[in-house]
Amino acid sequence: MKFVLAAALTCLLTCAASTRARAADRSFVTSDGVRLHYTDQGQGHTIVLVPGWRMPGWIFAEQIAAFSRHFRVIAFDPRSQGDSEVAPSGHEPFRRGQDIAELLRQIGDPAPLLLGWSLGVLDVLAYVHQSGDAHIAGLVLVDNSVGEEPAPLPAPPPRRGRHRPPHTNAMRAFVLSMFRTPQPSAYIDRLTQATLHTPPRAAAALLAYPVPRSFWKEAIYSTYKPILYLVTPRFEGQAGNLAAHHPGAESVVLKGVGHAMFVDDPARFDGLVEHFIGRRLWGQ
Repeated sequence: MKFVLAAALTCLLTCAASTRARAADRSFVTSDGVRLHYTDQGQGHTIVLVPGWRMPGWIFAEQIAAFSRHFRVIAFDPRSQGDSEVAPSGHEPFRRGQDIAELLRQIGDPAPLLLGWSLGVLDVLAYVHQSGDAHIAGLVLVDNSVGEEPAPLPAPPPRRGRHRPPHTNAMRAFVLSMFRTPQPSAYIDRLTQATLHTPPRAAAALLAYPVPRSFWKEAIYSTYKPILYLVTPRFEGQAGNLAAHHPGAESVVLKGVGHAMFVDDPARFDGLVEHFIGRRLWGQ
């Protein structure tokens, strides 16, 4: 019996390692000449993960591992983020939406699910505003405004770190502010280092998208594809209004988690997304 259990454990670990090994680093060059990176893992229907401000695609590590058991998972590094090239321009919604359109053409799936978090919500909605919804199966939008009422209150200031150069210190404080659950110091260090890939000028442009709030509302109400809106209590009012007024949308308010809810509580987050997929997209 012990031998059987040991053999099963060995097989499980070997298979898991083999699955991780199948993840592939890929890239493509955009129509304005910028090399953009993404990872590609798993098989089946495709989920495209779009991270937030200054964040790398690998912040979705838990979701890549979980979702790739049943689906193909693309983790995208937007321009000037992650392992993508630092771009001289294009840090605004129209170009970022076009980048997603070109990514979808590159991966070749006729109708993936787009999951955007934080600034990634706006990038995904910029894609929908420009390109429509003919080439997507649905949307998962995570913890940012979608232009609904009420307008969000300003985010609380990040916790301060110490004994680091000013810019690195500020980025570490920002990273720490995303989590309710304490994360390992090495993880915080690695994520902080990733944020420094985005130059300050590009980072500032990403925080000043030159469109009114109505732009995002127009985008989300232009599609009737299934939408899951997952938010912290900061966006509870918008979540209620979207679910009440948009026939294709449903909302869930998660309490006890930070802005990076999928890191704080991956089991709950992944379960909500997989349940949504099973009920409304690709149920078996």
